[in-house]
Amino acid sequence: MSRKALLILLYFYALVFSILKTIRLPNDWSEAHWMLDYRFGFIKRGLAGELFGWLSEKNEFTILVLSAGILFLLYFLIFMIAVKETDTRKNSFYSILFFLIFFLSQYIVFSAHLIGYLDHVVFLMTVLSVFLIKKRNIFLASVVAAVSIFIHEISFFLLLPVSCFALILTECRQFPVKSFFSLNLLKKLALLLSLPVLTTFAVSMYQEMNGADYFNTVFNYLNHIPFIAHKAADSVSSAYTKSFSYYFKEQSGHFIQRLFISKATVFYGIPMIFSLWMIFKEFRLQKNLPIFALLIIISFVPLLLHAVAYDTYRIWSFPFMIMFLSFWILSSKSTETPEPHENISLTELAVFTVSFALVTMIPNSLFDDQVERFSLPIRLIMVLPMLIMLYFIKKAPIQKD
Repeated sequence: MSRKALLILLYFYALVFSILKTIRLPNDWSEAHWMLDYRFGFIKRGLAGELFGWLSEKNEFTILVLSAGILFLLYFLIFMIAVKETDTRKNSFYSILFFLIFFLSQYIVFSAHLIGYLDHVVFLMTVLSVFLIKKRNIFLASVVAAVSIFIHEISFFLLLPVSCFALILTECRQFPVKSFFSLNLLKKLALLLSLPVLTTFAVSMYQEMNGADYFNTVFNYLNHIPFIAHKAADSVSSAYTKSFSYYFKEQSGHFIQRLFISKATVFYGIPMIFSLWMIFKEFRLQKNLPIFALLIIISFVPLLLHAVAYDTYRIWSFPFMIMFLSFWILSSKSTETPEPHENISLTELAVFTVSFALVTMIPNSLFDDQVERFSLPIRLIMVLPMLIMLYFIKKAPIQKD
């Protein structure tokens, strides 16, 4: 089997392994999101349900089909990006380890577990925004970002930072980047940010002044849908109608604990640090420390959501996807090719081993009191093929085009 075929098999096996651990049907919370729309007037996050209602009757089956389609499309895109980028950078083992950890990461695990969540739509919009920026269509990317805010305001923390990163890397003519504070770049950043920032401000102000007025109306509507439980109806109604300042007052006191003193700090943090280090080595960012510093910032911006939301483990999974997109952005800019058969140091191998164990062996804390499939002995058996494939990929000769 060729090296490229082994790589494709390795990534596919890792992706399927992560999905099978937690995949399930959409839960009541995600179904409630798709059932909401603008039937009672404007409401935050109502756009996705409104568009869905134009295309199909809303019921459990159509929500399942839509959710599965969105998730499949997201997986297809990230898989193709990973295969293409690895094939482009044939001489590097760092990229292979990076993508392997990503496909085993808590992001993939939670994306399967939280099938139907609007997060997946936001990341599809983020991929589209980055693609448009790479094609230098900044205004259209700004429109996509603004639409994404109407789908879910979390776009402000997920889509916008990585889109700005893409714009900076796309517009700077040299890599390593000497300076990204030119007047021309600032104008283009303003063009990119104007619509989504204005949209975020408008939605926030509306929510502060009028959101709570709709609670009873939304709750009664959701509570009368047979396949949505009373608890989910109440929770989603609050999420759609309570103001951002209300959630900040309620949740900000837990911010430090969630960020620095939780299980996720270790279980997610070590693989994230390893992933950042692989990007650092892959793109020789020691020659461009400002870009690496910017990469660190945008990767961890999603963790600011700990100050307004209580689903700690879901939030901790977001930086993996941000780093994946950042790798894609950096790869399109970089002109350097790693030396053939670049060796991984013993320290890097040790950190990879710990990261690999954390993303494969440690069960995640899931929603709705669910637990991951596969016992520890079964997991040990299932990860062995990945290690064997990784060994043969490392030993396989690199075929030149």
